[in-house]
Amino acid sequence: MSPSLPDLQQWMLNALLTPRSVQGISARLTDSAKLDARAQLAIYQRSYVLRLVKCLAEQFPALVHALGAPLFDDFAREYLAACPSDAYTLYELGRRFPTWLEASRPDRDLAPEEREDWIDFMVDLADYERALFRLFDAPGHEGGVWPGCEMPDEQLILQPCLVLAQYRYPVAQYYHAVRQARAPEYPTAQATYLAVARRDYLTATFPLSPVQFQFLCALHKIGSIDAALEAVALALGRPLAEVRTTWNHTVRASWIQAGFFVARFENFS
Repeated sequence: MSPSLPDLQQWMLNALLTPRSVQGISARLTDSAKLDARAQLAIYQRSYVLRLVKCLAEQFPALVHALGAPLFDDFAREYLAACPSDAYTLYELGRRFPTWLEASRPDRDLAPEEREDWIDFMVDLADYERALFRLFDAPGHEGGVWPGCEMPDEQLILQPCLVLAQYRYPVAQYYHAVRQARAPEYPTAQATYLAVARRDYLTATFPLSPVQFQFLCALHKIGSIDAALEAVALALGRPLAEVRTTWNHTVRASWIQAGFFVARFENFS
């Protein structure tokens, strides 16, 4: 009995995604005058993988620069074998790449202080590039009303296209140097705190101090600026009035103008 079209399509998909486990080639494909069925299928398998590797390279250009194209391609092939594409769109192809890099590192069983520094940097860089790539098409506030500085704190919430990240290396500086066609060297380790925000389809990265990062993380979790200020004041052991003054006079206006916030209620007057 001949396989149905859906069965044949599923078999072909599996043959492309997991070529090492493919079986029943001769039952589904015929030899040609020059190539047998397995050799013909191998052409499609290689082409498919090459396309996916190229797609990953486009999603992680700074990592390609850091590793070099040949080594990046080796990592990409291993990643695709372990984490084959599971979505209808290649937009999601690199979704698991930073996590896979961390999980597959050869020194993963060592204590953090005994691990290879360059791997830490590669994992951080991949995570940052993935965050940027995800924000390009993530649902945002475009078309909505952006609040001004006159809006009271109780009506401000973090906007949907904002990512807060903490890294062991200054990956943003490295990434933007690569994108500017420079050739940056590996940076030295430096604790880095970032906010990445998209406003009107433009994505920007903002460096944060540890306290600013702590405040924004608290705000993301709690959803209230007043409550987040109280949490930071308690954690720092500082008077709430002092923390509130710093908020009002140091970052509030610039963060609102940068698009960190949207209105809790769009119909404010």
